[in-house]
Amino acid sequence: MERKNAWEKYSEEDRKKVFDFAEEYRGFISRCKTERECVTALRTLAEKAGFMDMEDVIAKGIRLKPGDRVLAENKGKSMAMYVIGQKSVEAGMNILGAHIDSPRLDLKQNPLYEDADLALLDTHYYGGVKKYQWVTLPLALHGVVVKKDGTVVEINVGEKPGDPVFGVSDLLIHLSQEQLKKSAASVIDGEDMNILIGSMPMSVTDEDDQETKQAKQKICGNILNILKEQYGIEEEDFLSAEIEAVPAGAARDYGFDRSMIMGYGHDDRVCAYPSFAAMLELDVPEKTAVCLLVDKEEIGSVGATGMQSRFFENITAEVMNACGDYSELKLRRGLQNSKVISSDVSAAYDPNYPGVMERKNCAYFGRGLVFNKYTGSRGKSGSNDAGAEYVAEIRKIMDDNQVSFQTAELGKVDAGGGGTIAYIFGNYNMQVIDSGVAVLNMHAPWEIISKADLYEAKRGYEAFLKDA
Repeated sequence: MERKNAWEKYSEEDRKKVFDFAEEYRGFISRCKTERECVTALRTLAEKAGFMDMEDVIAKGIRLKPGDRVLAENKGKSMAMYVIGQKSVEAGMNILGAHIDSPRLDLKQNPLYEDADLALLDTHYYGGVKKYQWVTLPLALHGVVVKKDGTVVEINVGEKPGDPVFGVSDLLIHLSQEQLKKSAASVIDGEDMNILIGSMPMSVTDEDDQETKQAKQKICGNILNILKEQYGIEEEDFLSAEIEAVPAGAARDYGFDRSMIMGYGHDDRVCAYPSFAAMLELDVPEKTAVCLLVDKEEIGSVGATGMQSRFFENITAEVMNACGDYSELKLRRGLQNSKVISSDVSAAYDPNYPGVMERKNCAYFGRGLVFNKYTGSRGKSGSNDAGAEYVAEIRKIMDDNQVSFQTAELGKVDAGGGGTIAYIFGNYNMQVIDSGVAVLNMHAPWEIISKADLYEAKRGYEAFLKDA
C-alpha cells in the first residue's frame, strides 16, 4: 500500500508553513548540539510561553488547575513539560517522549597530551558510530567544565566564523595500503580518534628561568596557558568536565529545491523539537499532555538523566500533588492509563543502498510521519511492539486530522536493527507506539531529513495530544 507524497497536498500557504517551521527547527539544531544546550534553549522558550518551574510551584504551594503549564528540569540534561488537562491525571496522560542526546566524541577525563610537537585530546566515542566518518571533519567543542568551587565554565568553540576548529586526522592515501585492507569497522580504532588542538609552543624571554623556558617550549604548556587566560581553567579541571566534540557549523538547506535539511543531531532532535512545539500549541486539553525529553538513549537510556531513571515517575507524582489529587494508587493508575508516542527517528529508504530495505515496509522521504509498530533486531528483540487496537486508534487520529503518515520497519528482518525508549514506557503498562521522522545518514556526523516530514510530525503530535 503506497502512501502519497505529502508535498502534493500542500497549497502555497501550506508550503510557506512547512518552510517557516523548518527554518525555526534548523536554527534550533544549529545552536543546540548537546543535551545541556537543548534543555537550556527549550526551557527558555517554554518559560516565555507561560510554563512555570515545578520547583517554584512546590516552594510556593501553588495549586495547579486545568490549562496550567509546568516544566521540570533534571540535572540540566533532561526535562518534562506538562499542560494540565480537564480530567484527573489518574485518567491517564497523553505523552510525547523523545531523546536529545546524539552520537559524538566525548573527551576523556585526562585528555590532554603531547606527541611529536603536537597537542592532542584523547576521546571516547559516544553511541553507535561508524568511526571512519568522524576523521578529517572540522569539529567544535561544546560542554561544561565544573571547578572544585562549583563554578561552571561553558565551552563553545568552533561555531563562530572567527573560531578555530579541531579534528581527527587520517592517514594519507599514498601510505594507506595496509589500512585499506582492514574492514570498515576497524579501519579507524577508537583509541586513535584523538583530536588535534595545537602545534605551537609559547615564546620565551631572557627573563625566564630554565624551568619556565622548558615549560613554555612545550606545546601543551601553550594550550594550558590559553585555557587559563580565556576560561580560567587548569588541567586538573578536565577531571570534572563534560566536553563533547561535534561537527562544526550550522545545519544547511539540502537540495536545489531546499526541501531537505542536512544537520548534526537530527537523531533525535528532529522528533524532540516538533514534540516541544506541539506542546506550545495546546490550550486546555481533555487529558494532561506531557512532553518528556531525555538523555542517554544512545547508550541504553541509563543513568539519572536517562529514561530508566525515576525522574518522570517522581515529577508526575509532584504534579498530581500540586493538583491536590495525589496518592500512590492514583499515580499507578495514571501511568497505566496513559498513551504514548515514543518519538524517535526511522531509517529512510536510500536508493544507493536498496539491499537492506524491504520496500513495502520502509519509510520514504516526503511521505510524512513514520509509525513503527515495532523496532528491535534479531526477531524483534528489544522492541515494544504496539497492540493492533492502539495502532488502529492512532490511524484514526491521523486520518481525522489529515496528517500524512506512513508505516515502516527498520530494514530487512536480518539486516540489523535498533531500539528506542518505547519499551521503558511499556514497563508501566502504557499504550506505546514508536513514531518519528525518516532520516538518511542516521548516526553520521551530518544527517538529512525532509522538511515535509518534519512538518507532518508536528501536526501529528498536535493531533495526538488533542485527540488521544
